[in-house]
Amino acid sequence: MEISIQKQKMDLIQWLTTLNDESIIQRLIDVRNNQIKDWWKELSDAEIESIEKGIQDADKGNLVSHSEARKVYEKWL
Repeated sequence: MEISIQKQKMDLIQWLTTLNDESIIQRLIDVRNNQIKDWWKELSDAEIESIEKGIQDADKGNLVSHSEARKVYEKWL
């Protein structure tokens, strides 16, 4: 499957090099720009709050080692 995707990418690149229609080029740029979103803005308030709490805990030294975390969560890993 990877080979197929790589071939499709190469086909698109080749097509782009011959493209002269500015409106299509602009639409492609718009698609690319929409793919580069700030994921932080997509988070819910609860997710942001949880992340910020985790950062505060880490800043205070309230940390758990990786090996301890693996023991707690190993059934889901």
